[in-house]
Amino acid sequence: MLAQLYINNIAVIERASIDLDRGFTVLTGETGAGKSIIIDAIHAVLGERTSKELVRTGADTASVSALFTGLGEEVHAVLSDLSIPWEEDGTLLVQREIKAGGRSLCKLNGAPATVSMLKAVGPYLVTIHGQHESYELLSPEVHMTYLDSFAGLEPLLGEYQQSYHRLRELQRQLEDLVTDEGEKARQVDLLRYQIQEIDEAQVRVGEGEELAQEREKIRNSEKIADGVELAKALLQGDEDQAGALSGVEQAAAAMERVAPYLPEAEEAAQKLREAQYLLEDADSLLHSAAIDFDPAALDQIEERLDLLYKLGRKYGDSEEKILQYLADCQEKLHAIEFSDEERERLTALYEEEKQRAIALAKQLSEQRKRASLAFAKAVKAELAFLNMPGMEFLVDIQRVPLTAMGCDKLQFLVSANKGEPAKPMAKIASGGELSRIMLAIKTVLSGKDKVDTLIFDEVDTGISGAAANKVGQKLKQVSRDRQVLCITHLAQIAALADHHLRISKHVKGDRTYTQVEPLDLEGRKEELARIIGGDQVTQLQLDMAEELIKKA
Repeated sequence: MLAQLYINNIAVIERASIDLDRGFTVLTGETGAGKSIIIDAIHAVLGERTSKELVRTGADTASVSALFTGLGEEVHAVLSDLSIPWEEDGTLLVQREIKAGGRSLCKLNGAPATVSMLKAVGPYLVTIHGQHESYELLSPEVHMTYLDSFAGLEPLLGEYQQSYHRLRELQRQLEDLVTDEGEKARQVDLLRYQIQEIDEAQVRVGEGEELAQEREKIRNSEKIADGVELAKALLQGDEDQAGALSGVEQAAAAMERVAPYLPEAEEAAQKLREAQYLLEDADSLLHSAAIDFDPAALDQIEERLDLLYKLGRKYGDSEEKILQYLADCQEKLHAIEFSDEERERLTALYEEEKQRAIALAKQLSEQRKRASLAFAKAVKAELAFLNMPGMEFLVDIQRVPLTAMGCDKLQFLVSANKGEPAKPMAKIASGGELSRIMLAIKTVLSGKDKVDTLIFDEVDTGISGAAANKVGQKLKQVSRDRQVLCITHLAQIAALADHHLRISKHVKGDRTYTQVEPLDLEGRKEELARIIGGDQVTQLQLDMAEELIKKA
């Protein structure tokens, strides 16, 4: 669940730390106090798109932190896939910082993250139902996901989609083989030429670097020869002057002679002998070094490097890429030369996969049809409870060619008046009706939905009276086994809450500030009285508020 939300410099909220608990929590406040900003802040830590306009005027950055507790294995698995550390106590700290310039910095349990990583884990943490989410009901594509969730068909759908994607890939491969004989002959000629050109070059990985090094040696051969001869002369000496080797050897002998009389001389003698041996090794290396370079070899190296360069321009900028291009050409040539056999093989695989996909799609369709009756019945029962007893709710399923979702086209149909034919929601339902239909569907799916935190943003829009009370009761019911947060303007719903947070704003100097405070019983009475009657709270309104709380 969402245990704590910390907001810093988001719009009119300079700083707010909100502690949350299980059960049913309502957030109330005057219009414009900042309720929607809290939802925007939660959207931000869930990886949704944000705007630099969220940053409070005068601030360089804004930030949101959300602490989630009691998380299950599904979240653990997602974090593991993202290489995010998992806390032993099962908590997750999600942080997002928004720069005034528009950039974002994200963290998951202190580890650097991207917005896409937040977006990947977000659906497992919180589900937000607002006006725009209710309007998703107007999209038939969403309807199938609801029914599949109700019937527990996600594993079967996943199995079908794997088969469907394999089928599409086989179809693509077959289409690639369909080409006329003239085009096929042109491709064969080109591939054979490219294969021959690379084959004849006998390209070897690392060859270019070796040749470049050898070229530099030849280009600097005079400098190398001069350096080696000078070093040999200094080591060996000449007729006029002894070399370093002779001098070190004589010095070592001198120290050995005086070592019996001078203890320090013995160590000096040892080090001089070691130096002598090292110099002798160096001299031996210099004498064995090949410093005779053939100028003609430079031309051969330049020709070879030029060939590798030309091949690189055509087939890849490294020996590895050139050889990979060769392997690809050989594979393509083989596929063309044996295209008839390959077509037969792919056709057989395609037909086999097609039959499997069709069988899985039919299985999906049959289970959807069976589940649709129970789903529609359950939703109608919830709608009746929500003061919509005359609302007809049907699941219309039609057969279509195979798609990624199976062989069904599915949409919800409703009829608001008895005797009227059921029609798509876009033609029938109002905004208030959509909110209640969404709440009814979510109640039916509550046992299937594994997300622990549900947020309802003004789901009470367009309702009042008894209907509002029923909506509140349903939200209370859903909160029995999960955390439910609800932003509401209705006293009937707020009275049913286990926890009540008031959002208010005040002006200090020339700036506006928003604060969030938990309410005790007296505070709840005053807030409910304000919702009932406005800013001028009377004793009658306080009594009405107290009665609402007692009833709840």
